[in-house]
Amino acid sequence: MKKYYFYAGLLSLSLGFTACGDDDDPTPNPNEKPGVQIPEGTADVTIEDNNLDVTASNVEAWGRYSAAVATLLAKDAAELSDAWLNDYVKDGVSTGAFAETFKHPSPNQTYKSYNDCIEQIIDGCIDIASEVGSSKIGEPRDLWEKGKYTEAVYAVESWYSFHSIDDYANNIQSIRNAFNGTRDNTEATYSIASYLKKNNAALYASTRTAINTAYTAIKSGMKAPFRSYIGHASVLAATEACAALGEVLDNEVKGYFSRVDDDKALAGIVNTYVDGVVVPTYNDLKQRTAELNLAVKALQAQPATSTFKAAANAWMKAREPWESSEAFLFGPVDELGLDPNMDSWPLDVDAIKEVLVSGDFSKMEWTDDQEDEDIEAAQNVRGFHTLEFLLFKNGEARTY
Repeated sequence: MKKYYFYAGLLSLSLGFTACGDDDDPTPNPNEKPGVQIPEGTADVTIEDNNLDVTASNVEAWGRYSAAVATLLAKDAAELSDAWLNDYVKDGVSTGAFAETFKHPSPNQTYKSYNDCIEQIIDGCIDIASEVGSSKIGEPRDLWEKGKYTEAVYAVESWYSFHSIDDYANNIQSIRNAFNGTRDNTEATYSIASYLKKNNAALYASTRTAINTAYTAIKSGMKAPFRSYIGHASVLAATEACAALGEVLDNEVKGYFSRVDDDKALAGIVNTYVDGVVVPTYNDLKQRTAELNLAVKALQAQPATSTFKAAANAWMKAREPWESSEAFLFGPVDELGLDPNMDSWPLDVDAIKEVLVSGDFSKMEWTDDQEDEDIEAAQNVRGFHTLEFLLFKNGEARTY
């Protein structure tokens, strides 16, 4: 997720605050201070501007904008998937398929050895563990503890669809997949998991436990929807579990593999990772965003509650492989600017309103020679979250 630190559109939001009760959980709030009670729950956020609801007067524009965003999203996903398997253009120069480059390191390339490749795999896992714990979950919590309730809710990624916890769990699943060399929770013969199990059983066990603990703390531990329970004690447990996972990966696993001198084993791990995890994940992303594009075009052709629901369901299916890819945000996804194209957050609601009214979809396009702020502005009115906003409201598919 490419995250920009602004809160445009907050003037369009109001937060009616009432703490949600938690009669089922007598655990005291660990952040309670003398004379200060940090509430565990938040009331709903309501978008007041009627132009941000689907109406007879804007449904045609709404459909056109949704279709334009879905088309770009499918295009970006296809470009990302194809770049791993085919030549692609980087900085105006054609380069080889990234999968082959990564599987065949050499002294004259970015990845000079299989140790470099393994380090990149582990670094990707460390990065997303940190982002989930410190940014995706931790930043809303920090704002909440400071009493900035509106900003805290707005900082929660995927809160329009109430899909946040699934997103974060899928991020940890991406670490598990990289560790296992598979996507079905089994361990490939050539994988980081299998190598550690054979050669360092204690480190294997601690890493496996850290992954499972972080996943469980998010998927089963956090109270849903996250935006309504930012102050809940389970949020701290999730951030701590992610931090512990990052520490094991960074302080132990990464160092261990830097000392491994076994090119045959490392090559097997890298090849299995690419062919068994990365490529099929991106293939799924390509296929599901194409299906999402079709569902949104059906919505545009016949706007109705049923077609909004079908498009919203297709969005959730397409979202899963993207979030399960975030442990490998390197290579084409980074080099081609596809991460912020597809996943910038938070949204600039006012800019989205402008596109809805003007129908100027060129605001979603950018070129390498533009200023960074102009590129960011374009990326922030497209991608998964813009489409999420257009398809969902308060955790449900929009109605018409």
